[in-house]
Amino acid sequence: MEVDPPFHETYKALFPDFMNCITGSDHKKPNSMIEEYKLPLIDLSHLMMSNPDDQYHKEVMKESCIREIVDAASNWGFFEVVNHGIPEQVLKCMKHEQKKVFHQPFLEKSQKNVLNLSPNSYRWGNPKATCLNQLSWSEAIHISLTDISKMNNTKYNNLRLAMEEFSNRAFSLAKHLAEILAGNLGLRSSYFEENCPPNSSYVRLNRYPPCPHSSKLQMFGLVPHTDSDFLSVVCQDQVGGLQLFKDGRWVAVKPNPKALVINVGDLFQALSNGVYKSIRHRVVASSGESERFSAAYFYCPNNDAKIESCSHRQTSLYRHFTFREYKSQIQKDVQDTGDKVGLPRFQTSIFL
Repeated sequence: MEVDPPFHETYKALFPDFMNCITGSDHKKPNSMIEEYKLPLIDLSHLMMSNPDDQYHKEVMKESCIREIVDAASNWGFFEVVNHGIPEQVLKCMKHEQKKVFHQPFLEKSQKNVLNLSPNSYRWGNPKATCLNQLSWSEAIHISLTDISKMNNTKYNNLRLAMEEFSNRAFSLAKHLAEILAGNLGLRSSYFEENCPPNSSYVRLNRYPPCPHSSKLQMFGLVPHTDSDFLSVVCQDQVGGLQLFKDGRWVAVKPNPKALVINVGDLFQALSNGVYKSIRHRVVASSGESERFSAAYFYCPNNDAKIESCSHRQTSLYRHFTFREYKSQIQKDVQDTGDKVGLPRFQTSIFL
């Protein structure tokens, strides 16, 4: 039976405008030159060195590592980490189980409650798309941590266990990195302890099937966007496709399957008053035979958490808002326009 979602049948009304989309700023021909970059690579073992005979060296290496994290969050918004504390076996198990579920027939995956998840946890394409610019050639399982325990379908028990283990480990990593970044801003150390309980975050499993149109047009596996969280922890494979909008142009990220990708989300940009950057990024659909997989953990606060810009600058660039307000505004914008607007909705007059 067919594994891939029915992209052509569902979105056939968008394809007559195929050639018109070529002129769009986000849709350049595949042969356009896009430079490939390596993300800053940070060895987190320096944060946990424990040699009592050389305390000075330990502190020097730790401070150097912290500076690298702060610089990457400020200048790139993205970086990679190794020696991050998540065992390789946990990541391998996660990849194995997500491949198994995505390789099930589409009719089974798309059945309501087959995974005993909330509505729309399994998603593909973009039902709100009005043009190809808004269409994601991918499928995903997007689930809150509170819903993972509800996956009591015996067939997917191993998937549930893998997601629980991955999310628990990713929570500890994200919290540690968030506290380091907050410390650089002078924020109180208890902020994330109080506002980001383990069950307030999300996990997303992605599959990007090959796209037959990519030889003629740069189709998106995931449309350009920023993440609506504090930090994202991403495990990806060796198949490339991730691109960032840096210094006014799109650049490709060289995949490094031995490292985890960390990126700053909208909430940290607002919390830091623009010190840390939530960078627009996208995934380009593959024109070859290879499918791409990734798993992402989104470090989020509870819905009532207040996002208030720190006082590094005299004037706050963003007005105060709760995470609930932010999500509600995103949903409204997607409903009205088919796309996310995000932080610009919460800018103060000084930024307008």
